[in-house]
Amino acid sequence: MHKLPRLSVPTIDLWTLAVITVLIAFAPSAQAQVAAWKPDRLVTIVVPYAPGGSVDAMARAVGRALTSRTGQPVIVENQPGADGLIGSRRVVDSKPDGSTLLFQIPAFALTKHMPGLKGIDPLSQLAPITSFAETPALLVSSAKIPATTLQSFMQHCRTAMEPCSMGTAEATGRLRARQIAAELAIPNLISVNYRGTGPIMSDLISGVVSMSQMNLPAVQQHYRNGTVRILAVQDSRRSPLLPEVPTAAEAGFPQFKTTTWYGLFAPKGTPSPVLDGIAKAFQEIRNDPDLQRTIASAGAVAVFNSPAEFNKQVKQEEVMWGQLVKLYPLD
Repeated sequence: MHKLPRLSVPTIDLWTLAVITVLIAFAPSAQAQVAAWKPDRLVTIVVPYAPGGSVDAMARAVGRALTSRTGQPVIVENQPGADGLIGSRRVVDSKPDGSTLLFQIPAFALTKHMPGLKGIDPLSQLAPITSFAETPALLVSSAKIPATTLQSFMQHCRTAMEPCSMGTAEATGRLRARQIAAELAIPNLISVNYRGTGPIMSDLISGVVSMSQMNLPAVQQHYRNGTVRILAVQDSRRSPLLPEVPTAAEAGFPQFKTTTWYGLFAPKGTPSPVLDGIAKAFQEIRNDPDLQRTIASAGAVAVFNSPAEFNKQVKQEEVMWGQLVKLYPLD
């Protein structure tokens, strides 16, 4: 009978064995964090704008869906002021454990360019998690102005006895007004700052202001009633909700492309597995009926991208707005 050959077994020193043991112990934990974000305490989503409007509505729909998904209460806390800086600072200063999150929109990228803020840049102190919905901005005019296209509207503003005006509620709108005045040869275009889209819409309907940059929820009913006109969709393609409205590029102004995203951020230093776990939780709530209705009512489309994808998007927009604000400084 032949004996089986003796197999040599490499010896493992105690230090190597200890390292392997630790790696094995931690591997399932890290995987579990990515697989499921399970907060063990109250989660706060900070909205740095006043209650009401599409941003607040989106955040509250997210809160309800996450509460159902995680089994933990998720509340929305409004902290308006300083173009979103106050609420953003609240999150920047919070513990990076995934329990305090920030709900933001693209105007956030202009915070460091705002006069009086001395270059304060909360974006650099936050970690992008996901953009779960996007909607193109619309160029809207008062129906009292005798122009039905963007081209004819601009021509009207160049020749009208009274100067045209653009109502704005946040930094990207103010910057866009300066760009329109400069690039479309309307040097007397007046930028009128408001505290929200509601007052702008009232003044658009009455003809107090000539135009504005808005999202669909604020405009849709008044557009259907004929009290305002939507001159262009600021996107590369027409909106399926407004198939009759041309894009800004089709109207001859491809530089006026603006997309509003609804995104979530965490304090810088939040571990990557936690960020990935929150993003995965968003993937799991994307079919929530209430959230789907809220996204649709905002004229938006669902996105739900990854932290890496959202970070790339934010960086690209930060560069775009930064280049534009160098040409047309805010004051």
